[in-house]
Amino acid sequence: MSSNLAICGYLSADELATCLPAPERMAKGPVAVIECVQDIPCNPCEEACPVRAITVGLPITSLPVLDAAKCIGCGVCIARCPGLAIFVVDGSRPGDEGTIQLPYEAWPLPEPGESVHALDRAGRRVGTGTVEKVLSAKAQDHTAVVIVRVSKQLLNTVRAISVEGRAEA
Repeated sequence: MSSNLAICGYLSADELATCLPAPERMAKGPVAVIECVQDIPCNPCEEACPVRAITVGLPITSLPVLDAAKCIGCGVCIARCPGLAIFVVDGSRPGDEGTIQLPYEAWPLPEPGESVHALDRAGRRVGTGTVEKVLSAKAQDHTAVVIVRVSKQLLNTVRAISVEGRAEA
């Protein structure tokens, strides 16, 4: 399968259209976003989901499919994805900000309360965010999950962060 991911390193608008949850679902509470478009043998996300909201099925090279109605936004799938292609977005908070849970494999880890640069899929700065929480339990297999508060307008745009004075991802 030829994809923008293979050519540019990030998804095209058409590829994103198949991944992003409806705005109404995002407004209800946290929901996973699976930005996987590679037909490779992989299913850790399916195995990790406690409510079976993610299906890969057979063959194992099928793309994961999210049942957004079942998804509880727990984020267990984020650190289990070897391709770092799963995020959890939450647009249900009152006001203009929501949160994104994203995989983070840089060191040192950001600190709660720290201001960060919000980056798009191509690594360009698109705004700022504030780290709310950093999850780095042993069960996450060395992939931390950082919860970042950003403008709701950026929930479907931000996919990485960088901290002032550190190299950008």
